[in-house]
Amino acid sequence: MKRVLLVVALLISVAALYFYVLRYEGSPFSGGAKKTTTNAEAALLAGLKMRANAATSFIQQKKLSNKYCFLIDMSIPSGRNRFFVYNLQTNEIVKRGLVAHGSCHELLGFKEASFSNVVNSGCSSLGRYKIGYSYRGNFGKAYKLHGLDATNSKAFERFVVLHSYGCVPDSETYPMPICTSLGCPMVSPDFLDSLKPLIDGSQKPILLWIYN
Repeated sequence: MKRVLLVVALLISVAALYFYVLRYEGSPFSGGAKKTTTNAEAALLAGLKMRANAATSFIQQKKLSNKYCFLIDMSIPSGRNRFFVYNLQTNEIVKRGLVAHGSCHELLGFKEASFSNVVNSGCSSLGRYKIGYSYRGNFGKAYKLHGLDATNSKAFERFVVLHSYGCVPDSETYPMPICTSLGCPMVSPDFLDSLKPLIDGSQKPILLWIYN
């Protein structure tokens, strides 16, 4: 019986991975043309610029840093870079990396991101955050996050923080997804190390925006 259950679990995992790839890459038998890397990068930059422009008045209103903002696009698969450090003054991406989304307590790691503002949901929360003070936690240095929208207003209460963990790699793994968190935007240790000087050296708090 245990062997049968193991086989069933394996088949479910393989099927989940197949549909995950199918969702973002298209059928392997379709033979359809794909966008060139240049076109994809241009579209990415245009989308980030629009998002950054939309954040400008909010940044001024909340007295946040007008030099950098952190943009996390949860519509991008977790195995691809979707955490972007955007320079608001030069309108360019200065860093990019992988970031985990919340598991919502699901066991299979192929699940797309789901969102909730409920305490103990284990899900990511969409919305704009102010990056707060740092502290030493179970995962080393981490940064408190203050939710600034109705969709993430319980972030501080939920202990949703910006932190690193060794299961998040430094390089893209697509089509394989990366590990999940319990709602925190979780990055690799090296990527967090690259963010620390920006956060710690900023005179004003930095905006982190998670969107889908």
